[in-house]
Amino acid sequence: MKTTITKTLPIFLLTAVFIAPAIAVQVRQLGWQDLIKKVEFEDPFEALTQDQLSDLGLVARVRQLQAMGRKVGEGTLKEAEESARRLEKAEIDIDGLLARRAEIRELRRQRAHAVVEDLNGEQIRMPGYALPLEFSGNKITEFLLVPWVGACIHTPPPPPNQIVYVKLEKGIENRGRFTPVWVIGEMAVKAATKNLYLVDGSSGIDVGYSLAASQVEPYKK
Repeated sequence: MKTTITKTLPIFLLTAVFIAPAIAVQVRQLGWQDLIKKVEFEDPFEALTQDQLSDLGLVARVRQLQAMGRKVGEGTLKEAEESARRLEKAEIDIDGLLARRAEIRELRRQRAHAVVEDLNGEQIRMPGYALPLEFSGNKITEFLLVPWVGACIHTPPPPPNQIVYVKLEKGIENRGRFTPVWVIGEMAVKAATKNLYLVDGSSGIDVGYSLAASQVEPYKK
């Protein structure tokens, strides 16, 4: 029996050498577009220019006020009529677009919340800007990873599928808001709302992903 073990030991070790790389955890590098699940639908409002959207918005507001029995000033009525003429001249179906507003709004909401389920449980590495949420002493232990500087504070929050809630036990040095970083860890596809505390109060931020970070590094290309 002893002889058998001795002869098979080198074979076992040789096999282990080739198996080990195969079972090593692979880290997948992601960009922000990789977090967006494609939700295909025809959005007729995307074909409009900014001026046309402004005109349509004015017509919609005036019609809404009139439907509510509110008085609309002559100047505003005249502007709305001019807006309607410009839209009609461009062959834009005002009534058709206004009738679909609620439908398109809901489809856009679904697209903003759509996440990539296959990322659940994946070991990932991705860049972004760290917006601190919680501290332990002078270290950041929880933060929101966002795609641009100013998100959630100076500009409206990105869609939930463009925000990652990051938690790390060891914490990282606090270098202020919107520090560019690389984060590495296990992704969880999980909707949540996180409180972001601001000078004038707190704001609930909807997120589509959470990350248990094993490592956070300063951003370098």
